[in-house]
Amino acid sequence: MELQKINGHSRDDGFDGLDALAEHEEFLPHKTGVKKEMHFTDFEGKTSFGMSIFNLSNAIMGSGILGLAFAMSNTGIILFLILLFFIAVLSAYSIHLLLRSAGVVGIRAYEQLGNRAFGPPGKMLAACIITVHNIGAMSSYLFIVKSELPLVIQAFLGKHENTGEWFLNGNFLIIIVSALIILPLALMKQLGYLGYTSGFSLSCMVFFLISVIYKKFNIPCPLDDEHDNTTHILDHYNEHNITDDFCEAKMFTMNSQTAYTIPILAFAFVCHPEVLPIYTELRDATKKRMQTVANISILAMFVMYLLTALFGYLTFYGAVESELLHTYSRVDPLDVLVLCVRLAVLVAVTLTVPVVLFPIRRALLQILFPEKPFHWARHIIIAFCLIFIVNILVIFVPSIRDIFGLIGATSAPSLIFILPGIFYVRIVPEDQEPMKSRPKIQAACFAALGFVFMVMSLSFIIIDWVTGESRSGGGH
Repeated sequence: MELQKINGHSRDDGFDGLDALAEHEEFLPHKTGVKKEMHFTDFEGKTSFGMSIFNLSNAIMGSGILGLAFAMSNTGIILFLILLFFIAVLSAYSIHLLLRSAGVVGIRAYEQLGNRAFGPPGKMLAACIITVHNIGAMSSYLFIVKSELPLVIQAFLGKHENTGEWFLNGNFLIIIVSALIILPLALMKQLGYLGYTSGFSLSCMVFFLISVIYKKFNIPCPLDDEHDNTTHILDHYNEHNITDDFCEAKMFTMNSQTAYTIPILAFAFVCHPEVLPIYTELRDATKKRMQTVANISILAMFVMYLLTALFGYLTFYGAVESELLHTYSRVDPLDVLVLCVRLAVLVAVTLTVPVVLFPIRRALLQILFPEKPFHWARHIIIAFCLIFIVNILVIFVPSIRDIFGLIGATSAPSLIFILPGIFYVRIVPEDQEPMKSRPKIQAACFAALGFVFMVMSLSFIIIDWVTGESRSGGGH
């Protein structure tokens, strides 16, 4: 691919001319007698290639995987595949732009790229977008814990309904999970150590995928009449006149929910705040090596997303809900495999929260303490405050569906399209790449595409709010 032309055979093989120059220049002092500032960490990268893939894959994978089958039901199999491939390729190109920009100026911190491109306002903008986006992601993960963990405990106790005990109260459970699991992991100094938890988290999601495939061949369509919720879902689809071929797979389809598919997919591939910290900690870091990490991670998640969406959709067809696990609960609330799947998803999202928390803390440190060295007190206090705030949001906000949609329509296109594109245009020197060169024109068009996507997504969401049209299945 043209984005990865090889020029030369040095240790940094895989860089083009500009990248090779940047890789050598980035360690040179900007002023005589001044050492290069170390960003994010004060040590050389120690994380292995495999662990970096685990970290980035886990950063990509999120709660959005539970809504992909619903997205496929509103686009059809072929259109969903096209859109998924489109977003995956654009995400890989976006990471390429970030790595090129970081290589030119010797910076491996997202906020510092904003500072280099637009000064303090750019740094503040990047930090705010990262913070808003990741707080939204953390909230979605803890909402899953809040809603699913009581059901798991209830089922293991053989209870058919919530009897009101404290250990069946989702608000208490997220506080316990946050204090005993999330906070200790978030206090680790190095992100690389979380690669082990990332690997376990990904294993849980692979189990989820295998179970979805298995259940496809064990659940009839339509569902038995004894399940009351099925009747409500059928009534919903009857309102939209699509019950004639209820259990028939559609290749292409368009309805009122199709407009939300691209925001869902875009949010599912956002990992860009984590890319540069992982690049910093990568052992023997080069642009080619990190781009390979990104490509493998995106490819792995592309396959997982596609298989999960396909088999989830082919299990329930038009009856699939926006949250796939809720759909399975209609079949048999006490099904052992479904309970294990829920438990696996809970473990996966719980272990993902600390990985997402790292770039938020990075952004806050860049804003509040830009010149301060690492200090455990700041490290611990910021982590505690972030987890406390997210817990408060999850406890007191009954549903974050609309908030989540608003965040996904603003921060996702900003992080994937707009910021990487404008950073590249502003940071790469004109004497090396003129403003009218093809790479810079492509980057500018990429940023413009993100702006169009943002405006369209926000328009659809506002129209949805104004008309009061509800999406089926609820959401977290």
